[in-house]
Amino acid sequence: MGQIFSQTFNRTLDSLVTLGVPGQALEAWTFDDARSRRNAENRLKDKGVEARIRSAYKPLLFAFLEEIDLDGVDTIEVRYPSHPNAPANRFRLEAYPLAALVGQAKLDFIARNDSAFHYDVLLKRGGQTQTLTVLAPNRVHEDVVGETNVSPTGWLRIGDEDGKRLETDYELLFEAAIGAIAGRDWGHQEPYFEELNIRIAHPAADLSLPVGDEVVSLREALHEDIYFSLLELFQKKSGRPLGDRGLKPGQIVPEIVMSTGELSVAIETRPLTTAFLDTSDQSVDSAREPIAVGQVATLLAEIGGEAFDARSRSGRILSARYVPGGDAAVMISGGQHPNETTGIVGAIRAARRLVQRKHAHFTISPLENPDGYALHQRLRRDNPRHMHHAARYTALGDDLEYRTVENAGSALFEKKIRFEAEEKSRASLHVNLHGYPSHEWTRPLSGYVPRNFAMWTLPKGFFLIIRHHPDWENEAEALLDSTTHHLGTIPGLLDFNNRQIGLYEIHAGDTGFRIINGFPCLSSVDDRHSVPMTLITEYPDETIYGDAFIAGHTAQMETVLSAYEAWQHIMSKRVSG
Repeated sequence: MGQIFSQTFNRTLDSLVTLGVPGQALEAWTFDDARSRRNAENRLKDKGVEARIRSAYKPLLFAFLEEIDLDGVDTIEVRYPSHPNAPANRFRLEAYPLAALVGQAKLDFIARNDSAFHYDVLLKRGGQTQTLTVLAPNRVHEDVVGETNVSPTGWLRIGDEDGKRLETDYELLFEAAIGAIAGRDWGHQEPYFEELNIRIAHPAADLSLPVGDEVVSLREALHEDIYFSLLELFQKKSGRPLGDRGLKPGQIVPEIVMSTGELSVAIETRPLTTAFLDTSDQSVDSAREPIAVGQVATLLAEIGGEAFDARSRSGRILSARYVPGGDAAVMISGGQHPNETTGIVGAIRAARRLVQRKHAHFTISPLENPDGYALHQRLRRDNPRHMHHAARYTALGDDLEYRTVENAGSALFEKKIRFEAEEKSRASLHVNLHGYPSHEWTRPLSGYVPRNFAMWTLPKGFFLIIRHHPDWENEAEALLDSTTHHLGTIPGLLDFNNRQIGLYEIHAGDTGFRIINGFPCLSSVDDRHSVPMTLITEYPDETIYGDAFIAGHTAQMETVLSAYEAWQHIMSKRVSG
């Protein structure tokens, strides 16, 4: 291990209590949970200070949760700012999931033509209208990679003054961590390290909301902001464009743990490990959480066929099977992004069904990124409801999809499993099972909306993406029609989609998808894969458990089975002319 940086921070709330003057009102906006803010208000009250401390993170949502009385309200208008340095829907997104929390009241979002950082809220009760102003403290700033952001920040008002920016402990901690890594000489050769560990202790408790899997988490948001800020930092260092998924810096691991009051950061480099933190085996058809890696190996052995494997950067083995037969071959994969957990189970369940079919012909590689899966197991022990995008990529730090012979040479590692599956099966269809966040994804200190991932910031149901070669458009349309028709027969799935899409459209706008048989779909020509057709599933599965997890991997399994069946007819028609 090599220690890089260590620092503790004074809590902003403690500083505010010290700052308070008896007889003088105080208002502040900080990045703290409600319990901590109320505690600080009570401490100030004991000093004779009338204080109100609000949330700088998602201030409109917390205004409704903590202060605004909705009794008798039938209509709500929220007029939000438009800023030239922020996405047009930025301040609607920040209010999510307010539309699901206002009961029967009608909620409308209306964009203002100015960039003043506040919301105008109109509450209508019968014929009466109440107008409120909800401050949304933000700052316009340049980040570590030179991008201009509009980001939430702390704010302080004392007495009758207008107020000024309050640089909070949350912001100071983030800037100190990013700055310490940015200021270090990492050399010129990727990867720059094995594991770069950023361990942060922060005292904010998560707040679960009565909407799907929604949870407000300052610690999760800090994980996401640190992780992607560091990816961008190393992308810039390497001369790559921002968002380049071929970057191989090494494994970046923010561990944001709950403390009892301490705020601290410790940064060090660590060697990679090869262990898994497996739990007990489960019945795969009714698994209520991500399954153990040891069980994956057992289930693959039961499927049979020809075994083949590859090794990850750390040396972990990823296993696959080839079942030869007379059908049109299909490649099935999961776990490219192993924090997207339903696809791993769904792939195995589908293969267990397919192998019973006469003439079955497929490959199955259900866990393509074992290093990421091991990290996900580790991070879930502290924060099981966090999405943990640090576990999305490999121990090299790249997105496995973007690793090629051209950019990896002999260091293909996990990607060899795809090439071998294609060589063995000669499949023309690859069903690639994925997921995405089941609750809101934010980067609060870097513009709020995740850069290069804006379409993924809110859940919008189960949807499908097809990428196909130029002369396979008819087959792509036929596959989407057949598969979505089958998915529509799964009890509850269309209703699930409709609820999420409805809430998405209120806060984010149009999905940009075609709706086929009730399911959002994207289809595009893409010939970077040698397999002519790739069907990608996207289920909102990061952080789900129990019945929700079962519903997710059942939808994944049914997609594979219906796509496989449809492909037999599609290929028969294509071959016959």
